[in-house]
Amino acid sequence: MNELTAGTTVLSGDGHPFVVDEALAAAFSAGDRLAAGPTGLLHIPAAEADCAERAVDRADDAFAAMHGVADEAIVAFYALAAELLEDDAVWGEISETNAEDVLKARLRGRSTTRLAVSDAMRTGMIDGLRGWANAPSQRGTVLETVQHQEFRVEMVGAALGIVAFVFEGRPNVLADACGVLRGGNAVVFRIGRDALATAQAIMRLVIEPALVAAGLPAGAVSLVDSAAHAAGWALFLDARLSLAVARGSGAAVDTLGALARGVGTPVSLHGTGGAWMVVSDNAGDAQVADAVVGSLDRKVCNTLNTCCLVDGPGVAGRAERVIDALKRAGEARGQAFKLHVAAGSEHLAPPELFETNVQVVRAEGPRTEPQAVVIDRGDLGIEWEWEETPEITLVAVDSIDQAVALFNELSPKLVGTLVSSDPAEHERFFAALDAPFVGDGHTRWVDGQYALGKPELGLSTWEHGRLFARGGVLTGDGVYTVRTRYLGVQS
Repeated sequence: MNELTAGTTVLSGDGHPFVVDEALAAAFSAGDRLAAGPTGLLHIPAAEADCAERAVDRADDAFAAMHGVADEAIVAFYALAAELLEDDAVWGEISETNAEDVLKARLRGRSTTRLAVSDAMRTGMIDGLRGWANAPSQRGTVLETVQHQEFRVEMVGAALGIVAFVFEGRPNVLADACGVLRGGNAVVFRIGRDALATAQAIMRLVIEPALVAAGLPAGAVSLVDSAAHAAGWALFLDARLSLAVARGSGAAVDTLGALARGVGTPVSLHGTGGAWMVVSDNAGDAQVADAVVGSLDRKVCNTLNTCCLVDGPGVAGRAERVIDALKRAGEARGQAFKLHVAAGSEHLAPPELFETNVQVVRAEGPRTEPQAVVIDRGDLGIEWEWEETPEITLVAVDSIDQAVALFNELSPKLVGTLVSSDPAEHERFFAALDAPFVGDGHTRWVDGQYALGKPELGLSTWEHGRLFARGGVLTGDGVYTVRTRYLGVQS
């Protein structure tokens, strides 16, 4: 396409019309691309499309060579990469680069909670790489055999292909993404502007040297060297991908998923989160306190977001336990806390909280806000992306069944937990809740490494439907396909 004319109508894949405006028409140049996303037209400059294409080219060549790479070489790559991360000189250089990324992000008013590297993140990356080395590979494994009188049919695991990742400011996801190599796949990833320099340093100092030393194709792990969103859009529009994985904010993830689906690529989306907790009228004080405090140590997708309290006798005491635990979570971080109360549930919170102003630390910096505010019940599904100040929603419900109905209607359908001493309530809750992850206490257990002993590539919600033939935890050893082989009597 050489030019765009303002006023031109462009149809999306589902037939929705979008009109080219003056700004888009003026910005468009010969060789650029245009794509229709869920909310509008997307301009992909030629330079960004070329950058993504070059990365996929490298991965495509590498995947073609991976069939000749022994499992021992793949295992060696993980060991070598882990050793390089353990090198203090290497980590020191990565940390210096990351400090510059963090400073620049803060100056732009961006969140740095997940951007800043730490000793704990370093340890997690090292453990993750070694975890991949110990994970089973389905490549070449006979998964099932059907024996007939004169022949047999085998179901054999095989590499899936090129896996693409788009994620924002989380440098450790780079090491996580390497998990797909375990099954003979290749990976391309694009990271956001905030962490691009950090990712480039990890590639240069850790990933690329480990690939060479292990004898793996250089493009088996490829980075799209662009921070532009358009480069991510172009990457997910490449039909050579076998799986597209997106992690980040909800709107961005939705757009990427729509683009990949539009060219026929399966997707694994990990965007919105925010766990829900239901507190039964028979829950003990210690149960409630432990569950809430254990769910609020930091803000990630499985952090407690919405707490439903069964109304009736004793609800004031249970609400007091929840708020006290929220307060303790804030104090552990040297902060206050923030409370959202659904309209009609104001009796759950002391009146003075609505009249008290506190400092709330946001991505853009500290702000003075009311400690408690009233929100519409229709907003129960809003995920509070807090930085340092723990923040939840409280709502009173008539029953556990009503809480389940609210979760199924308004939540992103990720994590639900019930605090109750009644086994029958837990069984009904598990059966009725439309979520891949269901528990009976704190919510932070929803993590591949913690729960399954496997480094995870992401957690999927059921917001856009249940997952076909796989669980909500995406892991490297779960990225494979199945081939069918016929063997006659001579075999």
